[in-house]
Amino acid sequence: MGNWAVLHDLVLLLLASLVFGAVAERLRQSAIVGFLLAGMILGPNVLGLVRSDAEVALIAELGVALLLFAIGLEFSWKRLRGLGAPSLIAGVVQVVATTIVAALVTAALGQTWAVALAIGAILALSSTASVLHVLRARAELESIHGNHALAILLVQDLAVVPLVLLVSVLSQGAHSEGASAWTIAQQLGKTVALGGAVVVGLYVIFNRVAPWLLRSGPMRGNRDLSVLLAIVSGLGSTLVAHEVGISPALGAFVAGLLLGESPFAVQVRADTSSLRTLFVTIFFSSIGMLGDPAWMVGNWQLLLGTVFAIVVGKSILTWAALHAAGAPAVGALAAAICLGQIGEFSFVLCEVARGTLLSNDVFQLLVSASVVTLILTPHLVTSAPSLAGRMVARRGLAAKSTEAETAGAQPGVLVVGFGPAGRGIAEQMRSAGAAVTVLDLNPHLVARARQLGFDAFLGDAQHDEVLQHVHAPSATIAAVTVPAPEVAVQIIRLLRIVAPDAFVVARARYNRFLPAIEASGTNIVHDEETYVGLRMAESMRELLPRQEVREAIDGEASSDDS
Repeated sequence: MGNWAVLHDLVLLLLASLVFGAVAERLRQSAIVGFLLAGMILGPNVLGLVRSDAEVALIAELGVALLLFAIGLEFSWKRLRGLGAPSLIAGVVQVVATTIVAALVTAALGQTWAVALAIGAILALSSTASVLHVLRARAELESIHGNHALAILLVQDLAVVPLVLLVSVLSQGAHSEGASAWTIAQQLGKTVALGGAVVVGLYVIFNRVAPWLLRSGPMRGNRDLSVLLAIVSGLGSTLVAHEVGISPALGAFVAGLLLGESPFAVQVRADTSSLRTLFVTIFFSSIGMLGDPAWMVGNWQLLLGTVFAIVVGKSILTWAALHAAGAPAVGALAAAICLGQIGEFSFVLCEVARGTLLSNDVFQLLVSASVVTLILTPHLVTSAPSLAGRMVARRGLAAKSTEAETAGAQPGVLVVGFGPAGRGIAEQMRSAGAAVTVLDLNPHLVARARQLGFDAFLGDAQHDEVLQHVHAPSATIAAVTVPAPEVAVQIIRLLRIVAPDAFVVARARYNRFLPAIEASGTNIVHDEETYVGLRMAESMRELLPRQEVREAIDGEASSDDS
């Protein structure tokens, strides 16, 4: 087929990715898993239908660069600060601790320190795309464990920059084996200096030149020109980084980060979304081409052992980091279970280290383990809250997650969850003369409730002893305001056992969760989607008479003119 061979391979990869991605979504997996499997099946180790390996690998490298460019655009310092210092500190501790522990274990197994550090960096990252996809689908992104998971994922995304730099330097050192420490230090200094120069240059471009161009008349009047500017920003920063000898993905991330702080970030993100989807799909399918099912079957015991060590080890380290930062035991463990996989950016580090630091067997092991852990991710995220609750209760930690002091007056109204909805309920009930007790897993919200004068306690309402501790059996009314539907269902079922005479009112974030919450034993469920629709209709109904009057006036004016 000559020059058309590359196009043939790309179309074939995209078609297979479309099919396998749809099947993966149908099976409640991330589409990324489908892309990986599509590449694996079409690749040289199975069917061998894709032949232009070098060209596809180049496009894949552009894909991951645009993925990092998009992550930089979505990164917000304000959003990061809003997640709270404890979670962010826990994210830093998790990345550092996982890298060090994994490196120590790898070094103990006979690998050099350079290889061990590279593997530690690869294992430190989790899958932002897969975890957030499942959390959003389950409406748990705003739950306690969802917030903790989001904070750590954002820190991990930010950590990609120094980790890529670290693995690149280690790879260069391995490539020039026998070089002195001074030579390696010079290489590191040169890389840092060039990286700094690129950052300064991109800062000037994106904070001076790009805003001026986007405000200019031609850009405002022609939509195509702004799209081209966005594409040139992403691909141009990648090319500049490559030309100066640093990681193209690193250059793209820095460019996205700088442009993301500008008022044009939303538009640029929208302009590059379709192109990013194309390149990212090719990236993951090309990574799948590197996988070898025969190797996985022949080394299944090593693979399963590695997967078990990754899931359990990362969960323990992440839980310890969150718990040490003050997160409640159940929320911390649930978030840790959600993050027990190898992420998509780990593939970037694998590609950087491939051939220099990582032998073919080690590379195959890491890629295979990544695929398996990504397949397990939807199940880990789905079972995380209930599994964490059972594990904490079994170890007798549930009582420790509550306050040591006993509750004060027995409540007339128990409010579970002190977010905006819970706070509104508590204030209204207190103004009506009811004795209100607040129960929440978030220590900051508990502290806020106490500042407002409520009897507030830290604990997980999914445990019988916690509800007994706050005298839930004597409550006449219980309001369950937690956003996660499965958690709400468990709390309501337990309330029906502990306080069978209480009148239970609950919220449903989305209409599709209404039947399950109603079936759990609640007396009233307020569906947020329906409520918002009714409120919007009321506001719009108020405008109708004004519109009719305006039309009548316009009609009279027209008749007078005639």
